[in-house]
Amino acid sequence: MIDDLHRIKRLPPYVFAEVNRLKAEARARGADIIDLGMGNPDLPTPQHIVDKLVETVGKPRTNRYSASKGIPGLRRAQAAYYERRFGVTLNPETQIVATLGSKEGFANMAQAITAPGDVIIAPNPTYPIHEFGFLISGASVRHIPAGTGEEFLRAVDRACRHTIPKPLAIVLSYPSNPTAMVADLDFYTAAVELAKKLDLIILSDLAYSEIYFDGVPPPSVLQVPGAMDVAVEFTSLSKTYSMPGWRMGFAVGNERLINALARVKSYLDYGAFTPIQVAAAAALNGPQDCIDEVRQIYKRRRDTLVESFARAGWNIPPPPATMFAWAPIPEAFRSLGSVEFAKLMIEKADVAVSPGLGFGEYGEGFVRIAMVENEHRIRQAARNVKKFLAQAPETMHNVIPIPQKASR
Repeated sequence: MIDDLHRIKRLPPYVFAEVNRLKAEARARGADIIDLGMGNPDLPTPQHIVDKLVETVGKPRTNRYSASKGIPGLRRAQAAYYERRFGVTLNPETQIVATLGSKEGFANMAQAITAPGDVIIAPNPTYPIHEFGFLISGASVRHIPAGTGEEFLRAVDRACRHTIPKPLAIVLSYPSNPTAMVADLDFYTAAVELAKKLDLIILSDLAYSEIYFDGVPPPSVLQVPGAMDVAVEFTSLSKTYSMPGWRMGFAVGNERLINALARVKSYLDYGAFTPIQVAAAAALNGPQDCIDEVRQIYKRRRDTLVESFARAGWNIPPPPATMFAWAPIPEAFRSLGSVEFAKLMIEKADVAVSPGLGFGEYGEGFVRIAMVENEHRIRQAARNVKKFLAQAPETMHNVIPIPQKASR
């Protein structure tokens, strides 16, 4: 019976497992692995947020069950954020639900809106929960090569016309993890128009809304007139305020969909620990200069990564946003594929990266590099990579079997 767990059998092998195993083994041997793999922010949470958590923990009754959809003050704080950042007005009572990070929000939205046999459109490559949340719920996923232009929207249109049953929803994710692609308001306007034409729900992941480098803040799909009719957007405090372990995010938008998510969550959880919710409200309502500081730190890291790796012989396109670089595998190693290349990076360069295949089959040929180490460590990684690339012929000779000539 245990071997027949249907939902578990639908999940493919975890692509990152072998890379993580090698990383742990190397560290156990004493290797100094520079971990640019997992997108786990290393920056401290701003002190005023920590202080609010500590203050609230000491108050009576804050250890009791909280509110599944989020305490009222937190939902009002998120509404205020959307008003000042995007000019979007939200009703805290009906259009906002606090989630245990955007990942949980996506997974439970999948439970709320899909049934076995439903089809969802997702970009590829993309963050795994965009696909696997729906696979776990019993739905199927139609992949479309990730993009931000007319060709992407034409592919959505074709998918809806040639897929049975017609897809129920589409996932949009900009700035994108892993590719760092960004979308503008014109793209969102066209996407909303298409969604209404095709009767599609839009699920927008905006977790990296505040990590951008080229001066233009990423927009929200909800800025488009009429988007509230078809869209729900997910945000997170993890990267914006360096609060990944706090597990605090939001779903906002269409009332019917938000109500469906809130109802599912009411059966599954009592919300985040109340002091965390109070501290999250303090983050949204308090001084925002900490966001500018975080953004500048990641920008310096990005510039250091691009410059130092280029000197090492690996040209990486500078990402316009997020804390990730989407790096094509160096030509000499491209035939290996992203998983084997990531394993070699640990073994030969003491540097961990994420194989692109882990984000979808169209991610093959790339690795994701997370800017979660300081500039000194990034330069050290580049020095290690330079030595590794210089040994490419010898390394490839040992990895790839040399074909034997046929006897005459």
